[in-house]
Amino acid sequence: MRRIILAGNWKMHKTQEEALEFLQGFMPQIEKTPEDREVVLCVPFTTLGVVSKNLHGSRVQLGAQNVHWEKTGAFTGEISAPMLVEIGARYVVVGHSERRQYFGETDETVNKRLLAAQSNGLQPILCVGESKQQRDAGETESHIIRQLEEDLVGVNQENLVIAYEPIWAIGTGDTCNSKDANEVVGLIRSKLSNANVTIQYGGSVKPDNIDEIMAQPEIDGVLVGGASLSPDSWARIVNYK
Repeated sequence: MRRIILAGNWKMHKTQEEALEFLQGFMPQIEKTPEDREVVLCVPFTTLGVVSKNLHGSRVQLGAQNVHWEKTGAFTGEISAPMLVEIGARYVVVGHSERRQYFGETDETVNKRLLAAQSNGLQPILCVGESKQQRDAGETESHIIRQLEEDLVGVNQENLVIAYEPIWAIGTGDTCNSKDANEVVGLIRSKLSNANVTIQYGGSVKPDNIDEIMAQPEIDGVLVGGASLSPDSWARIVNYK
């Protein structure tokens, strides 16, 4: 059974005080949200503790934005899976395009992070997607298939979420046509051994396009950046029609 998972990725936004202010505005707006929708907030490392404490007992799950593959070691600036589990995280984003683009993430390190997350009880959200150049060159399908082949070596597909992020649509205001997005998500599903993996769409998701996105038969949720920073816009997305 495919689950509906709606995840907000705050990226490098919000202090602890700002996070608490967000929750005060957001939580009352999801009291009547259908129970079959899982809501996740993936917050910066510095706000994990305070957000975890304030989500305790609620229906919203806590997520982190990255995880290292080792449990301990001389890896300055990194966070291990046991650290995330201890603080209350249930989900973790792995292989986001910004990690790949700006911080040297490779498919090899993405695979190691996925395996580490799963072995410690975290549910990873694996991000895959093509650049504008790859899309224009007709390489979307081959690029995403290669990413899946390399990223998913040894990964348990019973404990996995995938987010299709067309890189050219992230933070640009350009949204992939919902039917095109649905087609790529269907392609991703066809390459998996478990057809029930939740596959999200991510890329300039907003309150005014969420209904159309979620109406697509292959799309099981969204991974949202900027629009998850406002309590009202995020609540509208979670409460899509």
